Amino acid sequence: MPKKTVIILVSVVSLCLLVGLCIGTTRLFDSLKRTLSSVITTTTPETNEPTVKAATASPSDTGNAIGSGTLRLVGSLPPTLDPAMVQDSTSAEYVVHLYSGLVTLNNKLEIVPDLAERWELSADGKTYTFTLNSAAVFQDGRQVTSADVVYSLERACSPELASPVAVSYLGDIVGVAEFAAGQAEHISGLTAPDAHTVVITIDAPKAYFLAKLTYPSALVVDREQVEQGQDNWQLQPNGSGPFILEAIDTDHIVLARNERYYGRKPALAKVEFLMGGGDPMTMYENDQLDIVGVSADEIERVLDPANPLNAELYSSPELSVQYLAMDTTKPPFDDRAVRQALAMAIDRDKIAELVLLETASAAKGILPPGMPGFDPALEGLPYDPQRARELLAESRYGAPGALPEIVLAISGTSGYIDGETRAILYMLETNLGITVTVEQVAWEDFLNDMNQQVYQIYNSGWIADYPDPQNFLDLLFHSGSSQNHMGYANPQVDALLEQARIAASSEERYALYQQAEKIIVEDAVWIPLTHGIDYSLAKPYVHGFSAASSIYPWLTDIAIVN
Repeated sequence: MPKKTVIILVSVVSLCLLVGLCIGTTRLFDSLKRTLSSVITTTTPETNEPTVKAATASPSDTGNAIGSGTLRLVGSLPPTLDPAMVQDSTSAEYVVHLYSGLVTLNNKLEIVPDLAERWELSADGKTYTFTLNSAAVFQDGRQVTSADVVYSLERACSPELASPVAVSYLGDIVGVAEFAAGQAEHISGLTAPDAHTVVITIDAPKAYFLAKLTYPSALVVDREQVEQGQDNWQLQPNGSGPFILEAIDTDHIVLARNERYYGRKPALAKVEFLMGGGDPMTMYENDQLDIVGVSADEIERVLDPANPLNAELYSSPELSVQYLAMDTTKPPFDDRAVRQALAMAIDRDKIAELVLLETASAAKGILPPGMPGFDPALEGLPYDPQRARELLAESRYGAPGALPEIVLAISGTSGYIDGETRAILYMLETNLGITVTVEQVAWEDFLNDMNQQVYQIYNSGWIADYPDPQNFLDLLFHSGSSQNHMGYANPQVDALLEQARIAASSEERYALYQQAEKIIVEDAVWIPLTHGIDYSLAKPYVHGFSAASSIYPWLTDIAIVN
């Protein structure tokens, strides 16, 4: 899913900056903002005791008793809290803790039971039969049934809701395409034979399908609540996840333990996400935050073994990629040579080493290291300014004055340009003589504009929804995918991706993905820049924390032990 980038503030230099602080927002975000002044409080009776799973402490360290601590984090206002509409990591961070699906991911990014306590796969690999956990209830105590699951999946794919992502994640289910197009009343491959059984039939055996059901669009909502028609139901969600939404306003978001949660209840009593409270590192050092991310401008001092903060440092490679995407249907990026010229004019090693101070690694391809199917032999397009100038001159836009204005879109509202973007602008001007205008757009509008294919070129990031190359290559580059925001269409790539969908073995699948990735990189649809490395600080009393490589309900692993 698109990953919101943390902006690294640097001094302003003489660059052409067009700040597009758009006042129009998406319908769902408007609904959230209209009611943010209210504080929602929900209380439910306590039920089972949890077993605390800690990555940095043994069960004997954290104990089995439900904790009373509040974890304090930095937060951001999400564009949506509707699972069916989630398309970014900011929204997903909250939603995966408020709602449950048939399956989920654990801290090893393994698929594990959630609402479904077990499932069976038919001999032909196309039909999944899920048996629901009879103890699963919404936070108001009503039992979660198979009808709730069917309703939620159909709602996510409905033409009335028009989710920008749901069909991309659920489209393997037989009948989704027809249902989403308004040509059928129900999804034919989705049935509920009884209150505790859900049967899902997909169009072909696909090794990654189960992982797709961990994405927010497959999470279960309360039909009764949603169909009441109140715009603010997202702010009082009757979810079945490990936490409930206790409060939301412009200063903070508070999640509280769901005492009726059917699984291993969180050890944390509450989690408070603070917004706009000052510099996060300063807040952490002043004991106002319990966990904080470390940016590039702070990394050197916390890596110093003599600094007391070093003992509280965690790091882990992310399954993510930061990239420049170019619309292949818009001038001048409808010319492959122009795209390749830009790619070869940018020194990604210097960006990773000198700008980001090795809080990221230089990217040669789309897939990050650690992702199944990652190709260590892929070299990508090299940094070669001389060849970049030659390619630009050979292109349709090589004549003097033929190159149209280039406007680079980035997310944010600060009015500052981050260090990575500033380095890119410098390299393009120095190596190609190209002056680029920067347009800065609020995150929620940035997402909407990507869906509408508004941008000529933009800088964004992608973090794995699940650990499979299909989530990067097929989802983002197949010509028929709604998540292909570049208008890219290569029949050879499509054929390879379609073969990989139904390949019999992992080895065959990965080989096909590697062939497709090589072509995509050579076509320079994206300029892969860096792969993220998560550096975080956590207080010594925070147990169970490990730097995350992807999005999953990680707060259930945390305990505060004083």
